[in-house]
Amino acid sequence: MTDLIQTDATINPGNSGGPLIYPNGDVIGINTVKISSAEGIGFAIPINIIKPVIESFKNTGNFEEATIGIYAYDREVIPYFNSNFNANFDKGIYIAQITKNGPADNTELKEGDIINKIDNIELKTMNDLRKYIFTKKPNDEITLSITRGKVSKEIKIVLGKK
Repeated sequence: MTDLIQTDATINPGNSGGPLIYPNGDVIGINTVKISSAEGIGFAIPINIIKPVIESFKNTGNFEEATIGIYAYDREVIPYFNSNFNANFDKGIYIAQITKNGPADNTELKEGDIINKIDNIELKTMNDLRKYIFTKKPNDEITLSITRGKVSKEIKIVLGKK
């Protein structure tokens, strides 16, 4: 995950998922993972990413995570996985893999496409996509605006359950 909050809060097995609290008492994140190779370094998911999940629990008593069925990367991350890749796009998300039998499988979406928008909302990072998908439910339909080389198109996908 990207855009996590680094913290020195103690995170041990069994207490991840607790709140990361600002000195004024505001919850700013959910403690998630500890770096085992370093002492006292952990990470929290920013609260704004989790708010739709909390709202779903509040309103319905549960949360079903929707998925597009892709593995994708921010532009800045691609060189770590493929040093030969020419990241010639300024914004959007690079589709590295489409999950077999997932919602995006057997659609027009292809590996190597760049997702620029989802339901007409501009995407700059995977967190933008993740935050939006958290507001959706399985079986909701979304529209992706993508570019493939010099071609732009819109692709509709019905979300699946993760």
